Amino acid sequence: MDNKKKIIISIILIILMIILITIYIINTNEKEEIDLNIILLENSEEENVEITNEIHEEEKIAVHIIGEVKKEGIIYLEEGSRVADAIEKAGGETKEADLSKINLAYILQDGEKIYVPNKNDELTEYITKENGNNLISEGNNTSNNLKGENDKVNINTATLNELDSLPGIGPSTAQKIIDYREENGNFKTIEDLQNVKGIGDAKFEEIKDKIIV
Repeated sequence: MDNKKKIIISIILIILMIILITIYIINTNEKEEIDLNIILLENSEEENVEITNEIHEEEKIAVHIIGEVKKEGIIYLEEGSRVADAIEKAGGETKEADLSKINLAYILQDGEKIYVPNKNDELTEYITKENGNNLISEGNNTSNNLKGENDKVNINTATLNELDSLPGIGPSTAQKIIDYREENGNFKTIEDLQNVKGIGDAKFEEIKDKIIV
């Protein structure tokens, strides 16, 4: 083999080595990029989990439950939870509880107080945002603190009798208002009262200055 052929072979080998080294470097960089992306993705997922947990915690509501439950006290529930969820969270009802007297499907709001009645109770108010005295009213349908400023009727807490006292609102419509807020939660504005069947524009105009939320 002459020198010329040796030189050609050497050049070819050098080129092949350069190609192999280049391929190795490219593969190594790609692997590092993939590993880096995996690390970044894992960190991002951990941050998302933390953010989700924070949001989850912020969406909790606190309610005070007493009466015929196994664990009285303040409990924390998801937004949109119902009375049935609160009772379950409190360890369930006792043997003396009468669940037929309360609306288990009522959507709870932050800060409300629930009284789970005894079979012998004759109360009519079992859920309130006011103080504890309003909750256990000794069978009386009225409560001094259920009225808002200037003696306006609070449509979120008023009893049937108080709603019935509004102009143009009879017992039937008053019951519809109570049923509506138990099924849908508290009214956000007084205008929401028009969502109740039987309360049209004319009737609302008649009572709007006498109600609050």
